Amino acid sequence: MADRHFHSAGQGYRKPIFLLFSIATLAFGFSWFFLLGSTGSNITLTSESQGGISGSEGDSQALPQLGDAFQDSSGPQDHESDKCDPNNANLKVFMYDLPPEFHFGLLDWKPENNSVWPDILRKIPDYPGGLNLQHSIEYWLTLDVLSSTIPDRPGPCFAVRVRNSHDADVVFVPFFSSLSYNRHSKVRPPAKTSLNTQLQSKLVRFLTAQEEWKRSGGRDHVILAHHPNSMLDVRMKLWPCMFVLSDFGRYPPNVANVEKDVIAPYKHVIKTFVNDSAGYDDRPTLLYFKGAIYRKDGGIVRQELFYLLKDEKDVEFSFGTVQKDGIRQASAGMHSSKFCLNIAGDTPSSNRLFDAIASHCVPVIISDEIELPFEDFLDYSKFCVFVKASDAVKKGFLMKLIRGITKEEWTQMWEKLKEIEGYFEFHYPSQKDDAVQMIWQAIARKVPAMRLKLHRSWRFHRFQFR
Repeated sequence: MADRHFHSAGQGYRKPIFLLFSIATLAFGFSWFFLLGSTGSNITLTSESQGGISGSEGDSQALPQLGDAFQDSSGPQDHESDKCDPNNANLKVFMYDLPPEFHFGLLDWKPENNSVWPDILRKIPDYPGGLNLQHSIEYWLTLDVLSSTIPDRPGPCFAVRVRNSHDADVVFVPFFSSLSYNRHSKVRPPAKTSLNTQLQSKLVRFLTAQEEWKRSGGRDHVILAHHPNSMLDVRMKLWPCMFVLSDFGRYPPNVANVEKDVIAPYKHVIKTFVNDSAGYDDRPTLLYFKGAIYRKDGGIVRQELFYLLKDEKDVEFSFGTVQKDGIRQASAGMHSSKFCLNIAGDTPSSNRLFDAIASHCVPVIISDEIELPFEDFLDYSKFCVFVKASDAVKKGFLMKLIRGITKEEWTQMWEKLKEIEGYFEFHYPSQKDDAVQMIWQAIARKVPAMRLKLHRSWRFHRFQFR
C-alpha cells in the first residue's frame, strides 16, 4: 500500500512540474536567440584563433619586435598554451653572460650602463641580410633564451633560461661564431691576428676557467658553429662540447659526429611560397639548379652534371649568385620548377636544400656525405629524391630517374613539403615546432646520452681525493 501511495502522489505532481519545465525551456530558447542576434559575427572563429602559423619571410631581415608581439596579443588569452610558461618548458638552459663583443656587439650594438644584453622589449639589433642570414641560428637561439623568462611572452617555449647551472640540462655558449667569421676573419693591420681568431682564444680561456666547464669537462656545453669555417682555430680544443653545425664536412669524426652533435638547418634566403597552389602542371621547369658551378672538394660533381644536363629539355642549370637580383631570380625559378637539385659543394650541405623546401620544389639530393637536420624525427625520403654521386654522373641516369617519377608520386612529395616546411622556418618569438624549437628539441634528445657519459665520468671523482 505504501508503494502504491508514493506512486499515485508522484502522478499528482507530474503535470505542474512538466508545465513549469516547459515554460523555463521556452524562455531559455528565446533568450539564446536574442543573444545570438546581438553578437553577430563575433562568435565566428578566425584562422588565427585556431592557431594558424605564418611562414612567410622576405629576402631581407625584418624581425618583429617582442614589444609588437605583446601588443598584438594584449587582448584576452583563451589558451594558456599560447604563452611561454617557464615551469612547463622541456629544456632548462644555463647561459653564460658573455661580454657583448661575443654576440650583439658583433652587430654594432653598443651596451648601455654596462649592460650585457640589449633590451629586447624595446629594440632588437638588426642582423645583416644576404648570405649572412643562412648561418644566423646563433642569433635566433640566443634571442629565444633571452625572451624565455619575460612574463607573458607570446607563444609557447621549449627551452627556458635558468640562473643556477646545477638546475640546467645544458650550458649554452652565446658566441655568434658564424657572424664573427663572416665579418672579422681577415687580419687588419697593425694587428697580427684577426678579430675572429682573438675572440676564439678569449672564449677558450673564459670557458676553461668556469666552474661549469671544470665540472663537466665541457660535455654539457652547447656551442654554435654553423658556418663550416667558424670556430676553426679552437674546435679541436672544444671537442667534448655539443656542437650545433650545418654538416660534418670539415670536422674529424673524433671532434664532431652524429652521436653527440646536432645538425641544424640553414635559414633559407628566398621567399617562402605562401598559399602555394602551383601543382605539377603549373611548374613548367622539370629540373632546376642555379648557383656556383665550379667548386672544390666534393663540388666536382657539379661540373660534371652541368655538362650532362645543360642542353636537356625542361632543365635549367645555370650559374648564379645572390648579387644583382639573384635571390629574386632563384625564388621565381624554384617556385616554377618540379624538382630542384641540391648538389654537394665545398661541403656536403648547402642552403639550396632549404630554399627548395620553402619553395615546395622537390629536392634531388646528390651529396653522399650529407647529414640532415632532425632526421631522427623526419623521414626525408618522403619528400626528397636521393641519388648517389656515382650514379648521377652516369650519362642519362639522372634524367631517366626524374622523368620516371609520376605526377601522383610528385604530388605526394609536394604535399609533404607543404606539411613539413614549418619545421624550417625561423621565428621570433619562436613558435611551436618551428626551426628554433626543433633545434632545441634535437639538443634535448642528445641530453640522456650526454648525461650518461657525465655520470660514468663521475664514478670515482667524488671520493678520489679523500
